[in-house]
Amino acid sequence: MAPLNWSRDQSLVAFSLYWRLPFGRFHSNNPEIIKYAALIQRTPSALAMKLSNIASLDPAILMTGRSGLKAASKMDKALWQEMQQDWPTFVLAMAQAEASFTGSQSEQMQQTEDVKITTKLSEVQQRVGQSFFRNAVLSAYDYRCCITGLANPRLLVASHIVPWRSDEQNRLNPTNGLALSALHDKAFDLGLITISEDYRVIVSTKYKPTTDPFFDETILRFDGKPILLPEKFLPAPEFLTFHREQIFEKAV
Repeated sequence: MAPLNWSRDQSLVAFSLYWRLPFGRFHSNNPEIIKYAALIQRTPSALAMKLSNIASLDPAILMTGRSGLKAASKMDKALWQEMQQDWPTFVLAMAQAEASFTGSQSEQMQQTEDVKITTKLSEVQQRVGQSFFRNAVLSAYDYRCCITGLANPRLLVASHIVPWRSDEQNRLNPTNGLALSALHDKAFDLGLITISEDYRVIVSTKYKPTTDPFFDETILRFDGKPILLPEKFLPAPEFLTFHREQIFEKAV
């Protein structure tokens, strides 16, 4: 019989699932929830409920009018704050918690065993973190490009709003991410497009009008259109402001 209170590692596994599952899949019949519930010795219903309680702490969920459940524990709230304060450390803590229940660590986690999680990310830690970031961002948008709606995961990129090189602390922060097609990821990185304060696509006036029908159809036609907002991890306004001011190509 599982104890009433959740351990820290059990809760971290729940947070890990929260990162990588779309909101609509927080139910006890989800095979991944069934699998991880067995690993952490909780029922699928209890784990699904835990995910919904975590959702009640996410501003992006609240913006949609959904509230999740209302029984987030003190530990849930503390872990949410811990996550906000140090994304890289929290990502590694989630990965290590998962490994503690599997009984056999992955090659990546074996290599990070002796690395203090408070140190600068090693190459191995970066790979672990990048995997979490991609899953978190794409699942937040239900595996669709937020501009075009493209739903082929192989053609999607978890795009950083503030570039990886520019903000070490927020490299793994999913509110610093957008789910974009490979084409729109490149256009965003180059500053051909950006996102407005009210979450609409802005195409640089340097590229209007064009004589390129393909550009017009794939990029320009989305000018002024709203993006698909994520179910969780809403893009942070300060990151979008950085992109508009530092990366977006403004007309001379």
